[in-house]
Amino acid sequence: MSTGGKRLRAAHRALDRDQRFAAGAAIALLLTMFLPWYEKSVVIPGTRSFAKDSISAFGAVSFVEAAIFLVSAGVLVLLLARAEERPFHLPGGDGTVIFAAGIWATLLIFYRVFDHPDISGEGGTVGIQWGFFVAFVAAGALTVAGQRIRAAGRPEPPTRPREPDPADASGADVPASEASTDIVPASEARTDIVPASRGTTRSRAVTRADAEQLTFDNPAEDEPPLRPGEVPRARDSQ
Repeated sequence: MSTGGKRLRAAHRALDRDQRFAAGAAIALLLTMFLPWYEKSVVIPGTRSFAKDSISAFGAVSFVEAAIFLVSAGVLVLLLARAEERPFHLPGGDGTVIFAAGIWATLLIFYRVFDHPDISGEGGTVGIQWGFFVAFVAAGALTVAGQRIRAAGRPEPPTRPREPDPADASGADVPASEASTDIVPASEARTDIVPASRGTTRSRAVTRADAEQLTFDNPAEDEPPLRPGEVPRARDSQ
């Protein structure tokens, strides 16, 4: 079996009963366009006899026939996409869209009952053939199928989340634009040693000048001088 045949077979299995009904109605509407829709009757010049000819919808293509073709083809494309679970959203849902398509096709076919295509020529008339009524029934069936899908309320396929960028895999919290790792060759790697500033204070022994600054009163004149590293004794308060 070809790839297209396998794809259609898989799509048929994926659709539910109402969707299959809608697909069948759309296919029937499309096939009716090959049936005789109109009957053209022309008077043969010089005689009183009529020459009749059956014309399909494709033989009298106008805005109406083109719109009906697009309706049936669009419904089939929609159902095929849903069978393959392609995520996209339609206003009102699939049932509403198919229901509106069926109503539109029915109105167009009904319009052709009163406004025949201009294919008669001189001294000719245009009538309606049996294929026209089959198309009307198919458009009505498409409308019913759309209403049944609306009533079923089948949810649309969920939208797939965006696949993460490989650049984001390096860090979970850091954005990819900010996360970076610089690789430095071993030959260029180095460690800078910053010398201590000259103003750094080093530890030293306590001098007499330091000790004199710690006293609150002037030292007595009879006290012996302090030795290096000696702390003055506390005086009794007077």
